[in-house]
Amino acid sequence: MPTLPIRPAIEEPWLVPVTGTDAHLPAVPADRLSAEALRERFLRPPPFDPEIPGDGGLLTERAPTQASVLVPLVQRPQGLSVLLTQRTAHLRDHAGQISFPGGRAEPEDGSPERTALREAEEEIGLPAPLVDIIGQLPLYRTVTAYEVTPVVALVQPSFDLRLDTGEVAEAFEVPLSFLMNPAHHRRHRFEWDGGSRQFLSMPWTGTGLASAPAAAPPAPREFFIWGATAAMLRNLYRFLLI
Repeated sequence: MPTLPIRPAIEEPWLVPVTGTDAHLPAVPADRLSAEALRERFLRPPPFDPEIPGDGGLLTERAPTQASVLVPLVQRPQGLSVLLTQRTAHLRDHAGQISFPGGRAEPEDGSPERTALREAEEEIGLPAPLVDIIGQLPLYRTVTAYEVTPVVALVQPSFDLRLDTGEVAEAFEVPLSFLMNPAHHRRHRFEWDGGSRQFLSMPWTGTGLASAPAAAPPAPREFFIWGATAAMLRNLYRFLLI
């Protein structure tokens, strides 16, 4: 079986040139972004092939590792928002990147859903009773040889996050409507000797969620959503649009 080519890591993706945006594509209509509409879509999913099934290359020759992420859609009064995390800078894989809560499957998990729930509780203290799983997106293959199942869930907003500071530096929410508008999807092209890679980013300026009482609210800053997380969000966009 042929293997994908090994290629260099992208250390500073925000410096990679932007080649364009997808502002010419339609946003997902607002009536498809309610909790009820999403539940119905995943209950009766249309035929769907993901636009981006994986990163298209590998940084390692190790065997694939099964993993799951939780795609948490928080039910805020103003609409659904996506709960994301920023990984700590010292991790071996995807250090410092924006990601969904999640990680590798353990034998005792028994299903991708249980992996996603366990990892979300371990990483950010999100209690499983507040999470209502509504479906899955297609498997996504990362450059680090993870085969990731995105598990989509509606989340009650009555949570107090407890971040595992060994893995998670920060957590924040982005309106689902922002992420489901391709005018905010930027295309980048990374080139190296002998090859190139294209990827998406969805930069968001906002504030993090406090995991403990703070003396003052954090100042807004840019969160650079890219790579596998942006690709899975793009696949969600396509799934909701068809």
